[in-house]
Amino acid sequence: MIDSSAISDAISQATGQVFHLAHHAASGAGCINQTYHLHGQDGRQFFIKLNTANRLAMFAAEAAGLNEIAATQTIRVPQPITHGIAGAQSFLVLEYLDLAGPDNGALLGKQLAALHRTQAAQFGWRQNNTIGDTAQQNEWSDDWITFWRERRLGFQLTLVARNGCSARLQQNGEKLMGRLADFFVDYQPAPALLHGDLWGGNHGYTVLDEPVLFDPAPYYGDREADIAMTELFGGFGADFYAGYRAAYPLHTGYALRRDLYNLYHILNHANMFGGGYARQAEQMMEKLLRSIS
Repeated sequence: MIDSSAISDAISQATGQVFHLAHHAASGAGCINQTYHLHGQDGRQFFIKLNTANRLAMFAAEAAGLNEIAATQTIRVPQPITHGIAGAQSFLVLEYLDLAGPDNGALLGKQLAALHRTQAAQFGWRQNNTIGDTAQQNEWSDDWITFWRERRLGFQLTLVARNGCSARLQQNGEKLMGRLADFFVDYQPAPALLHGDLWGGNHGYTVLDEPVLFDPAPYYGDREADIAMTELFGGFGADFYAGYRAAYPLHTGYALRRDLYNLYHILNHANMFGGGYARQAEQMMEKLLRSIS
């Protein structure tokens, strides 16, 4: 249920123009938040996400992440308008974009490559955020292998242990973390700005054929991690990969590291949803360990 008065006041204050909500409609997007398309009496439209009041930090981090990507001027993201608490709910109001345009994968690949050329001095980000519904640790590190071991795989494996997943999964995870250097023998990634949660459902195209990224979990890391996730659940065509590689060719060892990066997301799904994801993670670990044996 939307607190229309509080939300209207927040939009009015953020935009400097009085906003009165005329009506709203559930968007059906996302599985973590309630989402709505807002229509104002003056014709303006916005997109809003709602969650419990204690998730305000999640929305604040998402707004900061969108601003981080937008500042690169490489690829479009919805502009954050305002975020806050209304009653028992936290909210994030975003620019509304009509994502009914046709695919333009080649341009998406080219623009993602440009985003990845935005680099930092270290791996991580200035604040923590979330990946799905899970906390994501982004404390800065000078070393990528250490970052991936401690902030990504190690953190998820700690959650796995709390959630009662198999001892074998945890044992293989520890073994794999001890062998991470073997995946980087002739490769030193640069700290590139990543979307961080780049599955097929987090991109679209405007009616002007303009690629759009949304729902980011950004940090500075190996760009291969973004590309790997695009292959995890599908949703990206051959023209996307051709556009990306033409603009920013991948290292020849990418295929070896792809499952290593996607393991993080499968472990996260195991922690969020359970089911067969824990077994999938165990199989991925076994495959990865065989590849370096």
